[in-house]
Amino acid sequence: MPEHRPRRLPRMRPRSPRPLPTGALDDLRFIRETMERSSSFTAVPGWGIVAMGFTALVAASLSIALKQLTSRAWLTLWLAEAAVAICVGLAATWMKAQRAGVPLTSGPARKFMYSFLPPAVAGGILTVVLYHLELTRLLPGVWLLLYGAAVTSAGAFSISVLPLMGGGFMLCGIAALFSPPGWQTPLLGLAFGGFHIGFGFWIARRHCG
Repeated sequence: MPEHRPRRLPRMRPRSPRPLPTGALDDLRFIRETMERSSSFTAVPGWGIVAMGFTALVAASLSIALKQLTSRAWLTLWLAEAAVAICVGLAATWMKAQRAGVPLTSGPARKFMYSFLPPAVAGGILTVVLYHLELTRLLPGVWLLLYGAAVTSAGAFSISVLPLMGGGFMLCGIAALFSPPGWQTPLLGLAFGGFHIGFGFWIARRHCG
């Protein structure tokens, strides 16, 4: 009997993928940008940050004008400024979130706060420790450094300018830690006042308030 050899199937050449139509590419780009925005906390209040900067300038001016402030009086002044700034920031954030329809209990908002809080809490604890050790002169550098770390970390889940702003605070904090006596309060005014006003104005212009 003749031997039956298996029939070889013809080789199929792989077809190169067809390029997507321009409309489909635009749709994919829109979906990707929408997903990125939905995973970021965008209700950062630019005008609120500007107002926080002005409160810091007032505190710095008072600290410089009242040269005979004791360590306790100086600390009380800046803690009062921090309390006012926090209230202003929270109120402005809530109002902008309401306008934008972004609930503060959403996933992006929680990620933002969970990233911001640990360095901020560490700063509060170190404030108490350094004050009791009579090392108040180190507080400006510690505040600036940890606040910058908080803003930089939270910026990973928010608008792209925040890490740059946080980096500026951290640089001022390093400068305050290594600068001679008398430079700490001006650096506080420069960073908490100037950076907040400058970056806050940029955020307000670029991100709708």
